[in-house]
Amino acid sequence: MALALFDLDDTLIDGDCASLWSRHMADLGWVDGDAFVHHDQALMALYARGELAMEDYMAFTLAPLAGRTPEAVAAAVEPFVTDVIGPRIRFDALGCLNHHRQAGDRLLVISASAHFLVASIAARLGVSEVLAIDLEQHQGTYSGRTQGTLTYRAGKIARLRTWLQAQGESLAGAHFYSDSRNDLPLLSLVENPRAVNPDPALRSHAEAFGWPILDWR
Repeated sequence: MALALFDLDDTLIDGDCASLWSRHMADLGWVDGDAFVHHDQALMALYARGELAMEDYMAFTLAPLAGRTPEAVAAAVEPFVTDVIGPRIRFDALGCLNHHRQAGDRLLVISASAHFLVASIAARLGVSEVLAIDLEQHQGTYSGRTQGTLTYRAGKIARLRTWLQAQGESLAGAHFYSDSRNDLPLLSLVENPRAVNPDPALRSHAEAFGWPILDWR
């Protein structure tokens, strides 16, 4: 049994769940719709260029959650996952997940999105184990701040190493599937990197190093 690691956004699903959630918060009336979505899009453009400070993005997108209970947020996330994310799950991603299940591999989604989103979407995909950005709570409500190391770029490796040690696992024979240049540190670490619908920088790197390039459109 080996590990099969998966990025979530633009890999297993068509789109970025955090950005889609921002639009959904606008629909819920939790934010000033047009201005919030416009700023979210500007930050996501930085992400696509590998220039985003994830701390800035999380501070912006978590502000509307401050003072809300995890239960209240979960109640809003459930229909969001069903109605918005469900239709965006990639058919080829489901096939790949099933392939690794049949091989007896251990599945882990590791994402630079908030844990409450990633865990809910992963559960819909039949994956119970996730590493994602954890949120701070204060007196039973979200504070609007993150907690611990962010699962972004090298932070994914740091969080994964801690998880591996706690679980008694190793990266021997591991696969990692991702679309993004931001995941090059972790892709370069595993034995079986897989570039899925890669952005230009990741495609160039994958071609140079002979990594398989998968089209899951």
